[in-house]
Amino acid sequence: MKKTVLVIISILYLSTLAYASIGEIEKIDGIVLYREHSGIPYKKAKAGLSLNTGFWIKTEEKSWAVIKMVDGSKFTLADNTELEISEFLIDKSKKNGVFHITQGKIRATVVKLTGQATNLRVKTPTAVAGIKGTEFLMLSKGLANVFFGNENTVYIAGYDTSEKTLLPDTMVQNTRGLTPTEPVKVEEGSLLYDAKKGLSEITAPTPPEEWEISGVLPDIIARWNINYGHYLADSGRYEEALYVFQIALDLSDNPEIKADARLERGTVYSRFLRNPEAALAEYLIVLDEYPEVPQKEAALYLAGMTLYELGFKEQAKQKLLQYKKNYPDGKYLTNVETILKLLENEK
Repeated sequence: MKKTVLVIISILYLSTLAYASIGEIEKIDGIVLYREHSGIPYKKAKAGLSLNTGFWIKTEEKSWAVIKMVDGSKFTLADNTELEISEFLIDKSKKNGVFHITQGKIRATVVKLTGQATNLRVKTPTAVAGIKGTEFLMLSKGLANVFFGNENTVYIAGYDTSEKTLLPDTMVQNTRGLTPTEPVKVEEGSLLYDAKKGLSEITAPTPPEEWEISGVLPDIIARWNINYGHYLADSGRYEEALYVFQIALDLSDNPEIKADARLERGTVYSRFLRNPEAALAEYLIVLDEYPEVPQKEAALYLAGMTLYELGFKEQAKQKLLQYKKNYPDGKYLTNVETILKLLENEK
C-alpha cells in the first residue's frame, strides 16, 4: 500500500513539474495574442499569463510585450512579431532552450548563472542565434535576418554549421539560410547606427510612444547594405558585395531600393566578374518588376548595351530604340545614338 501511495505521489509530482510555468507575459501594450500550441486559433493575452513549452505569443500592429522566463531571462517583442517557446529546460547545472521567431523584432536578454551551462537558441526560418548569456537585438523579415550585439557574445549561423561571432556594437546578417556576413562595426552617424537605435527604442523596457521607425527599419538597413555593398565591390570583395545586395533585396519591399540593389548587382557581374549574362538578368528584372521607378532609364540603357556586347544585335536595337523614344533627353542618349549608328552601318 505504501509503495502504491509513493508511486502515485511521484507521478503527481512529476506531472506538476511537467506542467509548471516556465515564464509569463510580464508586460503588454496594445494587442498581444497567445495560443497553447500550434494549429489552434490565437486568443487575447493579458499581463501575468503563465507560459509553458509550446506556447506561441504574437504582437499585433503597434503592440509590444515582455516575456519573462523563470530564470529572469527576458524577450521583448516589438510590433508584428511572432514567437514560439519550443523548448525550455532548467536546473542548477544547465539551461537549454529553443525559441522560434517566424518574423518580427525582438530584444533577447539571457541571464547566465555562475556554474550553470547555458545553451539557448533563437531560431528564424533561415538563421540560428546561439546564446550563452548576453543581450542582443534582432530583426527577421522574410528570408533575411539582422542581428545587433549589445552585451557579451552571440553566435550566428545559417543552415550550415559555419558561425559568425556577434560582439557588442557590431552587426551580423544573413539571408536564405546562407552563412552570415562578417561582423561590421556599428559606427555612430551611419544608417546602421540609426537602425540599431530605432530597434532599441521599440524593444526598450517600456513601450515606445510612436511606431514610425519600426516600419522603415528594413528599408534603412537595406539602403545601408547598398552603400556597404558598393564599398565591398570597390574593395575587390565581389561575392560579399553580391550577398549584401541580396540581403537588401530580401529586406526591403520598396521598388526603388530593390531597383538600386539590382543595378548594383548588375554592375558587379558586368564590370568585375565579366559575366554579362548575369548582369543582363538583373537589368531585365528591373524593367519587368519595377517599371515605374526612375532607375528604369539606367536599366533600359544597360540592358541594350549588354545585349549588344553579347552579340544579340536585333534585341539590342529594340532596347536602345525604346530608350530613345522614352528618354529623348536622357543622360545616356549620346551613347545610345552611337551604338544605333554602328548597328545601322553593320547592315
